[in-house]
Amino acid sequence: MNIALVLSGGTGTRLGSDIPKQYIKVGGRMIISYCLETLLKNDNIDYIQIVADKAWQSEIEKELANSKFKGFSNPGANRQLSIYNGLTDISKYADDDSYVLIHDAARPLLSGELINSCFEAVKRIEDDHTSDEDNSHDGVLPVLPMKDTVYMSHNGKTVANLIDRSKIYAGQAPELFVLGKYYEANTKLLSGKIMSINGSTEPAIMAGMDIVMIPGDEDNFKITTKADLEKFKMMIEDNM
Repeated sequence: MNIALVLSGGTGTRLGSDIPKQYIKVGGRMIISYCLETLLKNDNIDYIQIVADKAWQSEIEKELANSKFKGFSNPGANRQLSIYNGLTDISKYADDDSYVLIHDAARPLLSGELINSCFEAVKRIEDDHTSDEDNSHDGVLPVLPMKDTVYMSHNGKTVANLIDRSKIYAGQAPELFVLGKYYEANTKLLSGKIMSINGSTEPAIMAGMDIVMIPGDEDNFKITTKADLEKFKMMIEDNM
């Protein structure tokens, strides 16, 4: 079973909007509706679970006239706790061998091709001469290479040293994980460490899960600033 967990509990205050960014309308539709449409259409996705505040759940349901929608989960105190809440609800109807695809509602330009690439990569057999299931991975992270020169600074004011950018990558969503292993990895952090997690893949790495990287998608950017929102508006207008 493959479940998409869509994170839509953020407030998006950096945009200075009266409403969370994922609910701003672009092209006559809420931003969240764009990624939901892609997930609903994709054959690799069996169910969709959404983390969202109760105040917005009825609006989201209007975009979900499809049997793939399974239910809502409550937002947590930070992003990773929101993920944990979603995983807890998903675990009630999915077994440990299922896959969970975690995506941000504020990344509207998710493509079906990237979703498919995640599932192909997690099950990919490294050796063409064997069909051993143990050669599959525990998770997948789409990444983009760093284009600019990257420097280290210990105080935020002066340069300490140059970092080899060929070894540095920017992670993207969606991130794909084996449900049981990833849920366990997050559960181990509930003592307080989960509040310091900065990326969805971090708990998996801390737990020793095998995470493979695949090429990300430049268009699959996250709407964080007003400039991001304007860029998305222009892209939608150009295609209307």
